[in-house]
Amino acid sequence: MSTVYDWARKDVVVPSISPSREKLWSYGDLLTLRLVRWLRSDKPDARRTAMAEVRAMLDRFVDDLWREAASGHARPTIAVDASGHVFHVERSENVSGQRAFDDALDLFAPFEDGPDLREPDAHLRIVPGRCAGEPHLLGTRLTTRTIAALAERGYDLDTIAALYPDEDVDALAEALSFEQRLARAAS
Repeated sequence: MSTVYDWARKDVVVPSISPSREKLWSYGDLLTLRLVRWLRSDKPDARRTAMAEVRAMLDRFVDDLWREAASGHARPTIAVDASGHVFHVERSENVSGQRAFDDALDLFAPFEDGPDLREPDAHLRIVPGRCAGEPHLLGTRLTTRTIAALAERGYDLDTIAALYPDEDVDALAEALSFEQRLARAAS
């Protein structure tokens, strides 16, 4: 967590909701943090990207990335070559405007122990414009956090299902499982 705060202090990725003492990150901020972390990490098939190039990529491409994400763009749009240089797939250009292409990073695919950011489970979705970007049951505004909060208060799955009779029990179980995985990954 200290790395994230360091990046905020150094204006690499500043929280867009609240950059003050209690930092509040948007969905786009979290995706940006994920991208920066991946770029700055050593990979089996590519070197880590220099922070100067990460900053240049953010200045040049990040607005396009989140516009594409909000529009439901299904393909990864950032690529990295073996030397760690960043490219925008759609434009096939790097941060300096040079044309090239290599292996792409899918920002929305599962990340280490984290969820797939398009479809975390069969009945769950994360959509930037719905429920403030929180994970929710497909076709509803019922967030996974709401279901987990009920479980934390001692309600079992059957009782929660009785509270939400229009929801599929499997979807409610997925919501609980999803929040448990997130809690394990955060600890």
